[in-house]
Amino acid sequence: MQWYLVAGLLTLLTSSQGILTTLSQNNRGYNYDYATVPFLAEVFKLVVSSFLLWGENWGSQPPKMTTDWKSVRLFPIPSIIYLIHNNVQFATLTYVDTSTYQIMGNLKIVTTGILFRIFLKRKLSNLQWLAIMLLAVGTTTSQVKGCGESSCDTLFSAPIQGYMLGILSACLSALAGVYTEFLMKKNNDSLYWQNVQLYTFGAIFNMMRLLLDDIHSGFEKGPWWQRLLNGYTITTWMVVLNLGTTGLLVSWLMKYADNIVKVYATSMAMLLTMVLSVFLFDFKPTLQLLLGIIICGMSLHMYFAPVNMLVELPLTSKTVPGTLNEVAVEKLEGS
Repeated sequence: MQWYLVAGLLTLLTSSQGILTTLSQNNRGYNYDYATVPFLAEVFKLVVSSFLLWGENWGSQPPKMTTDWKSVRLFPIPSIIYLIHNNVQFATLTYVDTSTYQIMGNLKIVTTGILFRIFLKRKLSNLQWLAIMLLAVGTTTSQVKGCGESSCDTLFSAPIQGYMLGILSACLSALAGVYTEFLMKKNNDSLYWQNVQLYTFGAIFNMMRLLLDDIHSGFEKGPWWQRLLNGYTITTWMVVLNLGTTGLLVSWLMKYADNIVKVYATSMAMLLTMVLSVFLFDFKPTLQLLLGIIICGMSLHMYFAPVNMLVELPLTSKTVPGTLNEVAVEKLEGS
């Protein structure tokens, strides 16, 4: 399967996540415990990956599986990073408003490129760096509200702690993605075996979070396993399946493409979500959204297009003598 097909599918599914999540709400919020959704999504990814790995074992060539503890012990690290990242996100929101938080979240585009270069030793051209910067500018532009709105006065007026935590959040998000790509590409193990390891630890850490939530609330609503599916509807299950499927697509991209492709897919999904919200919800399109789409489109073309489509390369041709006298001189010298 071509990487751009997977990236396109990831864009479509990611763009529908926010819409499905909104549709799963009612006037009073969620009828279900939203913390159970990531846990069930991890279980879904684990079951699918285990089934595909089982199918590979029945093939003509058994899949390569490294079971050495030195290799397996590296797979809990992405879950630990994401766990820290989630807590930093909540801490950031105590200092900054939602608009500032969303705009600062675009820093992960740039930090992903930086960590991609430092840890994976992947060299990017000057045009590609410019494209990444344009992507960050484009997504930020699409999220900036009009200066006539009251929220414009509060933009970037938060305490310094909020900005420091926002930068830390962007770095942690990029680090988790880059480290996951390192794990997926460090050997030729089966993708499904690597997924089984990732999602086993992912399910464990999400289960621990549910248990900690119960402890903090004093088991007021009972243990999490008794209310796991309370309030679930068809839309809620669609959210779970969507989240699980996008996770499987991301792991495929990490194995056979790279983090930058994932960043572009998720960024384009954000813009697509805004466009779809115009038709599905009471969302009014803005000039900023239009400009953001144009800038991100330019960035996409600049990063992935061949160099000869972006710049006019000089033609190398043999120098032709200017006069007949020069031709005669060259013949005499040759003889």
